[in-house]
Amino acid sequence: MSSPRILVIDDEADLRELLEITLLKMGLDVDSAETLGQARAFLAKSDYALVLTDMRLPDGLGIDLVREVTTLYKGTPIAVITAYGSAENAVVALKAGAFDYVTKPVALDQLRIMVQSALRLSTAPAGEPQLDAATPSRLIGNSSAMQGLRAQIGRLARSMAPISITGESGSGKELAAREIHAQSSRAAKPFIAVNCGAIPEALMEAEFFGYRKGSFTGAGEDRDGFFQAANGGTLMLDEVADLPLAMQVKLLRAIQERRVRKIGATAEEPVDVRLISATHQDLAKCVETGKFRQDLFYRLNVIELSLPPLRERLDDLGLLANTVLDRLAGPGQAKLGPQVLDTLAAYSFPGNVRELENVLERALAFANDGVIEVGDLSLKSARLAEPASIPASAPVADAPAPAAPVASPASAPVQAPDALPSNLPEYLEQVERDIILRALAQTQFNRTQAAQLLGISFRQLRYQMQKLDIHAPED
Repeated sequence: MSSPRILVIDDEADLRELLEITLLKMGLDVDSAETLGQARAFLAKSDYALVLTDMRLPDGLGIDLVREVTTLYKGTPIAVITAYGSAENAVVALKAGAFDYVTKPVALDQLRIMVQSALRLSTAPAGEPQLDAATPSRLIGNSSAMQGLRAQIGRLARSMAPISITGESGSGKELAAREIHAQSSRAAKPFIAVNCGAIPEALMEAEFFGYRKGSFTGAGEDRDGFFQAANGGTLMLDEVADLPLAMQVKLLRAIQERRVRKIGATAEEPVDVRLISATHQDLAKCVETGKFRQDLFYRLNVIELSLPPLRERLDDLGLLANTVLDRLAGPGQAKLGPQVLDTLAAYSFPGNVRELENVLERALAFANDGVIEVGDLSLKSARLAEPASIPASAPVADAPAPAAPVASPASAPVQAPDALPSNLPEYLEQVERDIILRALAQTQFNRTQAAQLLGISFRQLRYQMQKLDIHAPED
């Protein structure tokens, strides 16, 4: 059985020779070309497991070859060699369909890692998902929007390009990231998801890059960071817009150099991760306001994957509801009564699929014999007006339904002082929600100040906001 064949295109004879020797030592066959014309001749007569091209050639640009290969030879991954510091060229190549890139001077360890990833990729048919046939997709739905999304994910899984996933809260951004990882050549390696907004700023560098024993008080042993934990696999940066500017600079360097340095270490170590970022905020607007670095945005937003909100794929509502009920109660143990699906379809679901799950879980608790009726949904309570004590102009956005049916404070009749709530847990949850919203409105949604105002820690406030599904407004 013949060895996989690699095509190398570069007009520097010394670099071509170095690449040839390295690839031959890996047990691969190599063809070399120094011009686009020679490369096209090789491509016309042979199949390649990987094409590796320089960006500047005597008779043209490597980016033109990238476009040709991705169009004419869809099953062939192509990577580019860029000059040191030419990050823009790498991003342009990735957007054009390049599998990956290496920078000059070429680091042989990174080259070997890239080639191995390409070889794993080239064994799968182009455009076909690499999930086992018995493994169902995490993204449920038969609507045209979901079919298109799954097809796009199948294509994106074959690349190493960073992906930025956008979508409303609760629309399934982490599920989409996990699906990309599962269909990629990295599926057997770790998938690490990080909520960037949940890490205290003082601990961020240690959490992302790790530290050496004794590097600071409390560092009793060596510890890997998120990059090392995801080595060979995928690192998802959820709510990436919440990263402070100081950390954005360090993250940008790690992405560009593909190396990280632990706190207290003297040397950097290579890491091989594919980055997927996600946020419900508009990163472009964050760049305009100075909240997010433009160069980091440029590196993370190479390919954008937009998730549709639930209201734009109502054809999937019945399938989603049945799937959620089967998970909550067991297959066939719960079902929707008459008119329930129509009632759900008429609701806007600002919290998307996550809110649908919460609504059905609550309704199932009230249902008789596992049959959910319209009255069990309590959807009116999910459209509560903001508390009367909060100004109408308070910046409260994307705050889905409270967990239980309670009347709006603005319109509810005043209870007598000795009146008792009919459901204490639901009543206390609504009281807690109203207090947190008032504190956030008073501090213009500055969570640190709101936590101080309430006499709790930042972590406690973040946990309560997540539990009650309270979200910061978009910029």
